[in-house]
Amino acid sequence: MGAPRRKLLKPSAVAAKAVTGRWLESFVDYLRSECHLAENTVAAYQRDLRRFTSWLGGRGVARLTIQELADYASWLHQRDLAPASIARHLASLRVFFRYLQLEGLLRDNLAELLGSQKLWQRVPQVLTSGMVEKLLESPKPGEPQWRRDRALLELLYATGCRASEIAHLKLQDVHLDDGYCLCKGKGNKERLVPLGRRAVEAVRAYLATERPKLVANRSPAPPWLLVSKRGLRLRRERIWELFKRYAAVAGIAADTSPHTLRHSFATHMLAGGADLRQVQEMLGHASIATTQIYTHVDPTRLKKVHKQFHPRG
Repeated sequence: MGAPRRKLLKPSAVAAKAVTGRWLESFVDYLRSECHLAENTVAAYQRDLRRFTSWLGGRGVARLTIQELADYASWLHQRDLAPASIARHLASLRVFFRYLQLEGLLRDNLAELLGSQKLWQRVPQVLTSGMVEKLLESPKPGEPQWRRDRALLELLYATGCRASEIAHLKLQDVHLDDGYCLCKGKGNKERLVPLGRRAVEAVRAYLATERPKLVANRSPAPPWLLVSKRGLRLRRERIWELFKRYAAVAGIAADTSPHTLRHSFATHMLAGGADLRQVQEMLGHASIATTQIYTHVDPTRLKKVHKQFHPRG
């Protein structure tokens, strides 16, 4: 015989707000004591679910409908959260509801029906080719580390890599003669990414002139491609700061980031006729659905396809 099922509580017996708070405390204890999650992970669950209880107000969890949960997902979207943040909030909610279901508070886990966060993902912000050109030329000759910074910006746009991936590039990963680099993405998965002529030229100039001076006092020599003025690895946070500085010089909106160049890379590649699966491979997306959002950014590509293949195009 299997283990006895927990007795389901009647929704009418649930006393709304105070009870939700107590169940949240119980859930946090469960994550620590039974799931043995790291404290940072537990804290992330707490933050996400506090936002949920704030939205919930005085309503009881057990009385929520799928439409109300969809309203919550939409509410998160309207608060201008990053897509990854929305995904994490919904994932936290699904785990919390699964716990409440196991404890007998809920009959069904309606949060599972919310599905993927992709439904709520915003269309990415993209720079025009002209804006990208101004950005890439923002580091001016004579400025400190201008060759490194130009190489950095060229790499971000040429490869579509994340700032964290560029930060971890080693000298041995970059094959300038062959025009490609080996990039390690999420899950430590390695992928080959073409560099392009201008990125190769910018990196060569940096390696020949600036990098030797930056690492002169470092022993052993650091393996990283991009280094700080002290010869240390150029960190992701510093890359963001540099991008923001040069975006301001180029007159680009303050709400852009290195990820904007990643979005622009994908959109410009697709607009130029690149195959969706090839772009997926270069970006390191596990699912083509993630890459597909860029097809909605540039309607000219869709018009080209329609004109080419539709009988009355």
